[in-house]
Amino acid sequence: MTLFTRDVTVCVLSSGSAGNATYIGDGRAGVLVDCGVATKQILGRLEAAGLVDAPIDAVLLTHEHKDHVGAAGVLSRALRKRGKAVPFYCTAGTRDGMDPRCCPDGLEIIEAGTPFRVRHLIVEPLPVPHDVRDPVSYRVIVGDAPVAVVTDLGKPTALLARALRECRAAVLEFNHDEDMLWNGPYPYHLKQRIRGNHGHLSNTQAAQLLADGLGPRLDHLILAHLSEENNTPQKAMSSARTVLDGAGVLGRVNLQCALQHAALAPVIVAARVC
Repeated sequence: MTLFTRDVTVCVLSSGSAGNATYIGDGRAGVLVDCGVATKQILGRLEAAGLVDAPIDAVLLTHEHKDHVGAAGVLSRALRKRGKAVPFYCTAGTRDGMDPRCCPDGLEIIEAGTPFRVRHLIVEPLPVPHDVRDPVSYRVIVGDAPVAVVTDLGKPTALLARALRECRAAVLEFNHDEDMLWNGPYPYHLKQRIRGNHGHLSNTQAAQLLADGLGPRLDHLILAHLSEENNTPQKAMSSARTVLDGAGVLGRVNLQCALQHAALAPVIVAARVC
């Protein structure tokens, strides 16, 4: 029997140190990865992107920093007022480290490495090295279209590379240019934190993770969490293009940079026949 899956929409609503949120869904079910900008902005940017009626069946929290969970409490109440109590998923470490003022209703505890379901979506929490209690990134499998959101990590890992290889779309951190960071205005201790093994990926490190994790099914690559002080879209794109060009897929993979202050136009992962 031939089965048909539905197109998957990926929309980065905000990405960077001022707040992060990404929507993934197929029209029947959907999730938000992080909610680090105001609820009004999340809902407004979904509407502006043509996703006002897109289902939100869960919110997946990566870690407790406010640029990832700051709106969780307000958003949970806003979604409930719209007629649906939406569960928020995070690790126990993220729950324990979260500012109580951000804590949402309906908090569900997960473990890194243990997949779970949100309706027909399979969610895989992937451990990452970051300077918080128990951070994760996520791979969301929607039909035949795995989508990964991988940000806030200090170094590439083999596990993440393996997870990326099957993805049809990936949102991947390209946080800083090493020279811009080192010669920039940040104090020394902050530079050391960012460039440490539990900080953020440089363009060079992100390119290495991309090279190790680049698989034949990748259709869309969105560069994310760019530092406004220590990186430029041009530098990040150049690093990614070098990898894609070397693999002979530069013209095939849709390459974009996420935005901090507006939603990136949604990308559509076209359904394939199974």
